[in-house]
Amino acid sequence: MHDNGTNAATITVSRDFGVHRIAERTQIRVTGSQTLLALLRSTFPVQVAGNTVTSIDGVSAPPGSRWFLWVNGSSIGLGTRTLPSLVRPGARIWWDLHDDTATRNIPVVVGSFPEPFVHGIAGKRLPVALECAPDVTAACDRVSAAMAAVGVPAARQLLGTGSGTSTLGIEVATWRELRGEIAALLITHGPSTGGVYARFAGPGASTLELLDAGGRVVRRLRAGAGLVAGTGNPTTAPTWFVTGTDAAGVAAAAAALTPGRLDNHLAVAAQGTHYLPVPQP
Repeated sequence: MHDNGTNAATITVSRDFGVHRIAERTQIRVTGSQTLLALLRSTFPVQVAGNTVTSIDGVSAPPGSRWFLWVNGSSIGLGTRTLPSLVRPGARIWWDLHDDTATRNIPVVVGSFPEPFVHGIAGKRLPVALECAPDVTAACDRVSAAMAAVGVPAARQLLGTGSGTSTLGIEVATWRELRGEIAALLITHGPSTGGVYARFAGPGASTLELLDAGGRVVRRLRAGAGLVAGTGNPTTAPTWFVTGTDAAGVAAAAAALTPGRLDNHLAVAAQGTHYLPVPQP
C-alpha cells in the first residue's frame, strides 16, 4: 500500500516496466529540502555516472536498458537540472529499469494513481477536468466516482471543450472519438512519440494492438477492449485517456481506474474483467 499522507514520499524501484518490484520505501518525514538524488542515496545503495543513475540497490543497467524516473506519474527527465530537484511531501517517486529500444521518452504513466491528481506536479495541485463523450455516460460516472473516492473533485464537461495547459485532463470516449485530438495523436504515432506501448488500428479503431518492449505488436484485442493511458509534452499538463474500441471497452477501462489495478503499470488494457499490463511482458 502507498501512503498518501501529506508528509510522506514513497520510492518504488522496479524493473521491466514494473513487472518485477525490487524494493519500496516510504519516507515518513519529508521536509521539502531533500533532492531526488539525496533521498534515493539515503534509501538505497546507488551508483551514479555523471548525472546518470546506473545502479540502484545493487541492480545495474545492462546495455540497451536504462533507469527511468517518474514523479507523481510524470517524467521529469534525467538531465543536470533534474536530480537536484526537491522532493515534495506526498511525492510518488518511481524508478524503473527497462529496455529503451522503442523509446527513451515516456512522459506519463498511470501506475502512480491517484497521483498526479492528489498532490499535483512539482508541488502544485492542479484542477482536474473530466471530458466525456455523450455516448459513454455510465463510464464517465464511474470515472467521476473513482476520482471522488481518492478525494479529487473533477469538473465534468463535454468532450472537446478543452481542459487548458495547466489543467489535468481525463478524456472518456471511444478512440474513434478521440483520435483527432492533439494529445491522442502522440499515442497514435507510437511509443517513440507518446510513450504508450499500445495503439488502435483497423476500420473505426476497432482493434487495440498491445506492444512489447521493442515496440512490436504481440497481441490484438477487438470488441470490448479498453485502455487507460496517459501522455503529454513538456509545455502542458498530462492528459489521461479512458478509452476503448467501443462503449463496452470504455466501460472496461473505467473499471480499471483504481490504485490496485493501475499500480506500477505504464498503462493498462482491459477486456471485460481482465486487465493486461502495457507493454506486454
